Formats: sequence, C-alpha cells, structure tokens
Amino acid sequence: MAPKVHIYDTTLRDGTQAEGISFSVTDKVRIAEQLDAFGIDYIEGGWPGSNPRDMGFFEAMRGRKLAHAKLTAFGSTRRNTHRAEEDPNLLRLLEAETPAVAIFGKSWLLHVHDVLRVSPEDNLRMIADSCRFLADQGREVIFDAEHFLDGYLDQPDYALEVLKTAAANGATCIVLCDTNGGRLPHEVSEIARVVRAALPETAELGIHCHNDSGCGVANSLAAVLAGATHVQGTINGFGERCGNADLCSIIPGLQLKMGRTCVPERSMSHLRELSRFVCDLANVRENIRLPYVGQAAFAHKGGMHVNAVAKNATTFEHIPPETVGNRRRVLVSDLSGGSNILFKAEEHHISLDGKGEEVRQILDELKRLEAEGYEYESADASFKVLMDKLLKRHRNFFDLEGFRVIIEKRGPDAPCLSEATIKVKVDGETEIAAAEGDGPVNALDIALRKVLKRFYPEVENMSLRDFKVRILDGKEGTAAKTRVLIESSDGKNIWGTVGVSENIIEASWEALLDSIEHFLIQNQEEGKR
Repeated sequence: MAPKVHIYDTTLRDGTQAEGISFSVTDKVRIAEQLDAFGIDYIEGGWPGSNPRDMGFFEAMRGRKLAHAKLTAFGSTRRNTHRAEEDPNLLRLLEAETPAVAIFGKSWLLHVHDVLRVSPEDNLRMIADSCRFLADQGREVIFDAEHFLDGYLDQPDYALEVLKTAAANGATCIVLCDTNGGRLPHEVSEIARVVRAALPETAELGIHCHNDSGCGVANSLAAVLAGATHVQGTINGFGERCGNADLCSIIPGLQLKMGRTCVPERSMSHLRELSRFVCDLANVRENIRLPYVGQAAFAHKGGMHVNAVAKNATTFEHIPPETVGNRRRVLVSDLSGGSNILFKAEEHHISLDGKGEEVRQILDELKRLEAEGYEYESADASFKVLMDKLLKRHRNFFDLEGFRVIIEKRGPDAPCLSEATIKVKVDGETEIAAAEGDGPVNALDIALRKVLKRFYPEVENMSLRDFKVRILDGKEGTAAKTRVLIESSDGKNIWGTVGVSENIIEASWEALLDSIEHFLIQNQEEGKR
C-alpha cells in the first residue's frame, strides 16, 4: 500500500500574501477549525513576530485543542549575526508554542550571494544551527528549501548539500520549493527523484509549488509520483502573484485519481463547502471555474453534451460531482437543445413530455429572447418564470398599476437622492408605497417590498445581493439596449434574474419583478410539499 500523503495548508500565511486577501484573527481561527475538521495534517498559522495579527492568532489558538492537525509556526533560519539561541526570529517561533515549526533557508547560491550576502559555508551553518536549536527544543522541524528547484538547476551539488545539512541537524521533513513558480512537471519529477535517493529514508520529502507557470497542481502531483509524501498548498490557490498550488485540486487528484490517501474519506464530499467557506471569510467571490469545486466545474451548456450526460454522466464528467460536494448544472442559452429544457424543467419540478410541443415552444422562445439580449445562464429564476408563463401555469401575485422613480441632486457636492413610488393591485386591492434608497433600483426594490408586505409578509426575508449592468450595443451610446442581472437571496437560497430594455430602470424592473415572483412561487410550492 502506498504511504499516506500529508497535506500542509498555508492559506493563513502564504495565502494572505495574495492581492486582495486578508484575514482577521477571528477569521484565521475559524478557518483553522474548519481545516482541522476536514482532516488537514498541518496548518501553518503565520510568521510570529512579523506582525501583531499572526502572533495574536497563535495566542488565540493556545487554549484550543485540534482534533487532527498540527498547528505550525513559520519563520526563517537565524541571522548570520546571531547565535541560534539568541535569534529573535527563532525565539518567536518557540513563543508560538506550536508542536511543529517550518523554517526556510536559502538553497540557491544566487540568493546566498545577492540577498543574504554571506558565504555558502555561512549559509550552511545558519541552516544547521537553526534546525538543531529548534529540534533540541522538542519541535518537529520542517525545512523549506526556498528556491530549491531553481537552485538545483543552477548548482545541484550545493542545493543538495543544503538539504542534507538540514536533515542531519534535526529536520524531519525536507520541502522542495518552486518559489518562483516557473518550473514544469517533468523538471519537478526528475529533481524530486534525485533528491529522494540522496536523502536518508528517515527524512520525509515535501513539495511547495507556486502557480506562475500554471503548473502548481501538476508539479505537486509529479513530486508525489517521484516520492514526495508531504504536499503544501492553499485553499483555492490563494497566494502571491499567480497563487500557490491549489489544495482543492491536489487533494482530489491524489485521493480520487492517484489512489493516495491524504484526508479522511468522509471529508471529500465537503471539499466545495470548505472552498466556499474560505472565500466567504476572505470576502472574495468564488472562482466559478476552479476544477472540482467551482460552480461551473460540472456545468453543461451545449445541447449535445446535455443529451449525452442525461444518458450517461461519465460521457462528459470525469468524476461524479457529489464526490467533492458539488452538483451538476445544466445551463440554458441559444446553444441549448431539448435535453437542456427537459433537465431544467425536472430541476424545477416541472413535468414535460420530451417529444411534445411544449419543449419546442420553450426552446424557440428562449432562442428568440437570447437574440434580443436576454441571458439565462446566470438567471435561472427568470427562466423558471418564463417556463411557467409559456406553460400557462404562472400565477400573477400582483398587477403593476405604475411606478415613478425620482433622482435629485441639490448642488455639485451634494449626494444624489433616489426615491421611488409604486402602485400595485393585489386581489382587487390597490396599495401605494414610497421609499428612498441608495440608488433608483434600491429605492424601487424597497418600495415594492413595502407595498407587498401586507399581502405577502415573507418578502421581508429576501434581499438583493448583487446588481450587474451590461451595455449590449455600445454603438448606440446612451440609447443602447441594457441587460440587468440581479442576484437575490433569502438567507438560505440564492437565485438570479434578468431584464433587458433600452431603459435601465425598466430592465431593472423586469429583473426585480422576476426575483420577487420567483421567491413567492418557491414559498408557495414549498408549502405544498
């Protein structure tokens, strides 16, 4: 049986070096707890002493017991001007009170000469002293050989001597770092095999890749094939420049494709959940095209593809999406065929005859509307409303008698004021309401829900999450047709709607109307189930 591969997560340290990514101490604690519950072996919490937030994290974690993972503090080898037992960086690593520590040292002579500006011999002594000092203090020492792959290709003998020095002085795991992210899988595999043969069997071999050549995941898997049993990376590939190797691809690649155990089997179905959790705390939108965990990872659009997937999912899916906690999605567009319509109808609990006229009618109307600028890929709720109308099963919850939107600006430095007034009829009763908002659409949304809440109080539970505007024909200037996409939520579910018009307010109204009606329909249908 192949040995287990240990997963080392550096989202809380290397991941935070990504542009636009920042975590509070509380965020880091919550992520660490999720990583531990998922079954990650090592959680690198940060560099104690480099900033108050990282030290605050280790202080916050001091009283918490992790069920599976080893918390790890990160730092560098001692300075050339300090003895190991007096080096502030090494002492801060001990103050973090983590069972494992990771220290990086220079393995590329270019860095030894041009960055550290010390002799090759002094660099080796710094590595030896630092590893020995930390090991003697009872810490598990992981040595990150910074820029190793570039260093090996430049001066292989010296790069290997760096690794041997660390291993001989107490480092139990030797990590080959592709710090610049420029190496390719065949290079990583060849070098890792040489290193594995050169190191003592007691030293675990690890890999740490960046994604600057787009090969971070592939390089990590190549290293495992060559003997590495310790893989470092981040959730969603967060990291400096182009990011780190993405654990959300590495973990299923290892466990599902290569048969190498790295996390508990029960955890795999929570991979997408973990990915989204980290995105939420980072306050960034998920990358829908991420392999395995992205929203689009198992999305099918072409009619022939959908037809094939409906017959046998393995025709266009490399794994069952549920394996990693994802789901199959079928998109509808002007590329759709009858299979797309049948799949979406079934998804919305609508029964259609695959050979009947209804499917052709819906498909024809879909293609007509897409030609006019509507787009239903991100507006699933609008497509549901469209199907209901064409099938004569749509219920009008209210009738619009009119609305007015006023935008006023009093003076060059004054903010714009938006006010909407709306008049609707529900079951023969007319109701009028007005509201102010941050913008005209926000004001219209608030006014509409205000006027409806007497009849449908549940509308207070929904809100708009996102609002996107696309000009469809720039040649028409300010008279161009506009597409508006609205994303709404009730706290549990998220749905998208679309509207198109030359008037941006009217397009917004269409999307807003579909959003409200979809919400009310869903509530009604759930009440019947």
